[in-house]
Amino acid sequence: MITRRNFLRKGGLGLAAMALGNKEIITGGENIISQGNQFISKRPELSKRNFTSKIVEETIIRVTAQIKDPKLAWMFENCFPNTLDTTVHFKIQDNRPDTFVYTGDIHAMWLRDSAAQVWPYLSLMQKDEQLQQLIAGVINRQTQCILLDPYANAFNDGAVGGEWMSDLTNMRPELHERKWEIDSLCYPVRLAYHYWKLSGDISVFTSEWEKAMELILKTFKEQQRKEDLGPYKFQRKTTRQLDTLSNDGYGAPVRAVGLIVSSFRPSDDATTFNFLIPSNLFAVTSLKQIAEILTKVRKNNVFASQCIALANEVETAVNSYAVTNHLNYGKIYAYEVDGFGNRLFIDDANVPSLLALPYLGCIDKNNAVYQNTRNFVWSHDNPYFFKGKAGEGIGGPHVGYDMIWPMSLIMKAMTSDNDTEIKYCIKTLRDTDGDTGFMHESFDKNDPKKFTRSWFAWTNTLFGELVLKLINEGKINLLNNI
Repeated sequence: MITRRNFLRKGGLGLAAMALGNKEIITGGENIISQGNQFISKRPELSKRNFTSKIVEETIIRVTAQIKDPKLAWMFENCFPNTLDTTVHFKIQDNRPDTFVYTGDIHAMWLRDSAAQVWPYLSLMQKDEQLQQLIAGVINRQTQCILLDPYANAFNDGAVGGEWMSDLTNMRPELHERKWEIDSLCYPVRLAYHYWKLSGDISVFTSEWEKAMELILKTFKEQQRKEDLGPYKFQRKTTRQLDTLSNDGYGAPVRAVGLIVSSFRPSDDATTFNFLIPSNLFAVTSLKQIAEILTKVRKNNVFASQCIALANEVETAVNSYAVTNHLNYGKIYAYEVDGFGNRLFIDDANVPSLLALPYLGCIDKNNAVYQNTRNFVWSHDNPYFFKGKAGEGIGGPHVGYDMIWPMSLIMKAMTSDNDTEIKYCIKTLRDTDGDTGFMHESFDKNDPKKFTRSWFAWTNTLFGELVLKLINEGKINLLNNI
């Protein structure tokens, strides 16, 4: 059985698995350093790559030539093209580009992951028409997915069914999984909006795209639960608490205060209190982006005004119910609330997270409440902050105790102006790959050779995005002085 907590044991990395509690951990690994201290490429041979972009290859050459650290350069070469090399499936369907994107070790397409996986290539697509077509294909496919079911988080490439067909929800064979997560509808908006801003191409904004946006607005309003519990419910027969919902599949009670219920987190774990604040703030940003596209491209001012109205309502509710005083940090954002006054003070490494809010354009990184929140989440007052011999960072209940997610280190660097912080993150990422040349879902705080998910394309590409960002910002010294 393949889940997001497991991985497909294939791909030629020569890695062995061992059990550690209820987690799947990769341990060991082949020796990746040959004599002469040369690093051997882990990319598939050219004929076996799913997609090749000239500008991406040129970027790899340009970046690696500037990085003095041979391991860091090697890791960038392996990671940055990993989505294109191994996960994208591009074709022309009905005279339009169509791209199905595996998450990596699971051969299904998450709306979140697929948008995030191709995101770092947006800045390069103007120099590669085929790359632009590939990204347009992701947007087109995501539109069709939303039209199929706005409550689903992951989709199959066709009506093939899968392991979660027995879930007690409105499953259908086109769906891989049907966990309602706000961010699943936000990531496609983010991708389409910035694709348009960078390319000027409006071909993706069809009448079908507008219908998908209508479904997003409808779904968000349903999950404000002002009138009733709404149409969505979910239960799974499982021994894992966070894979199912209480109260006949509706989750913990909420008071209708204007916030939007997210039954699951971006980790695919059930929420404790159903108003997930990072995802609500992401929804605010997405609704404003939808409104701008509707106004400037689709010329639908009425629909745009409805999106803005909901964005303002949710933002006001966040400030009223989620900004609260912490014993040690002053005013911070809670991770989850329920509208009754209950609040959960944690952060989870999966994006959207509290730490990642500026990265997603949800808040200015100099905002005082965000800075207080940032201090909290990167401390032992956050139950999912771990520190050990290998490094420090944020994890989450998806994998469990003592497992740090590289994604949290990448987000800390992405949202920092502090060179010392950024250098620490880069060095830790370099040193915790478990000698594989790739990023992973998580690694043990004391032993980076114990890690989860050997093929996790989102984090691989995200690492490449961070390195490229530093290069483009003229901060090569941070990479060459770690």
